[in-house]
Amino acid sequence: MNMDKKRIHLSPPHMGDKEFEFVKEAFETNWIAPVGPHVDMFEREFCEVTGARYAAAVSSGSAAIHLALILLGIQPDDEVICSTLTFAASANPIIYQRATPVFTDSEPGTWNMDCNCLENAIRDRIRKGNRPKAVIIVHLYGQSADMDPVMNLCNQYEIPLIEDAAESLGAYYKGKHTGTFGTFGVYSFNGNKIITCSSGGMLVSSEESLIKKAKFLATQARDPAPHYQHSHVGYNYRLSNVLAGIGRGQLRVLAERVQARRANFDFYKKELGGLPGIQFMPEAGFGRSNRWLTCLTIDPSRFGATREDVRLAFESENIESRPVWKPLHLQPFFQDCPYYGSGVAEELFDKGLCLPSGSNLTVEDLQRVVKVFRQVCQATPIQKKIR
Repeated sequence: MNMDKKRIHLSPPHMGDKEFEFVKEAFETNWIAPVGPHVDMFEREFCEVTGARYAAAVSSGSAAIHLALILLGIQPDDEVICSTLTFAASANPIIYQRATPVFTDSEPGTWNMDCNCLENAIRDRIRKGNRPKAVIIVHLYGQSADMDPVMNLCNQYEIPLIEDAAESLGAYYKGKHTGTFGTFGVYSFNGNKIITCSSGGMLVSSEESLIKKAKFLATQARDPAPHYQHSHVGYNYRLSNVLAGIGRGQLRVLAERVQARRANFDFYKKELGGLPGIQFMPEAGFGRSNRWLTCLTIDPSRFGATREDVRLAFESENIESRPVWKPLHLQPFFQDCPYYGSGVAEELFDKGLCLPSGSNLTVEDLQRVVKVFRQVCQATPIQKKIR
């Protein structure tokens, strides 16, 4: 690794000028606990930005998914359908409930859940006597899934839908914000997301009673009493007032962060899109991606090198990149779970690479990334033959 050069990270935090002001206010008023005015305002302002009706600020996106499953009554041995091309946090809460994930493949046009695979999974599980109790669909790398057919299927079979919009804050489907279609929407404010609280998440719903129950469960399910009384199992899932202050500041620059990430994608596509064997993650015509990460696939038979060759070349120059998510049905922990698909997600994993995509990348940073990418291409004998 060339340590003489500045590290270019995949997706680092990018602070604005309001976050510290809100955090300072939390300290000055001594609102440090996981309640307080910033939490209330963050939830309200988040609804204004996304169009969600009700929101609960929680400690992580994983906590939000877990609460959604609890509120939907998911029990041991129930089955929950989930996208396979995603981070493990999308499915881990299913295991928390001792239920079984059922994984479905991606479609090439969006890299998101293939509706045909979803329908096959629903019908087959019903035929086998285990009707799915929920569907978790992921808006991958900031791009909306095709929601209309998914919603139609869920409505037809009366299956609640959870949208994992952890990566897609600021993205839209037919003019409506991702995460606002299903029974629940889930967002993440982890340090690598498009806006961050350092950690944190948001659970949204159009049903006020569900969000009220989520807040109750997230604060250890304490019953209204002068003493500590608990009639339900509770969780320590509420977001702190300090971190909510960071989130409020970050919300104010969300549009700028989306614009910067999309500009990164445009730069990469212009500079690298003409290379043989390179295909960028497509943007579906029905929506607008936030381009949280710029992702592409590398066909080694045409490019002359694998995505791992490129990744290692980046690392040698102190540039962070990463393969796309390894499909969950291939993960050791989930390998015995049912899977419906034809290998699209597996091929995307074999060939897919995520490029540095931070909203604070400089032109010089982007040029460094492009230079290394092109050097790998130019160094391969296959390319010389093609030319």
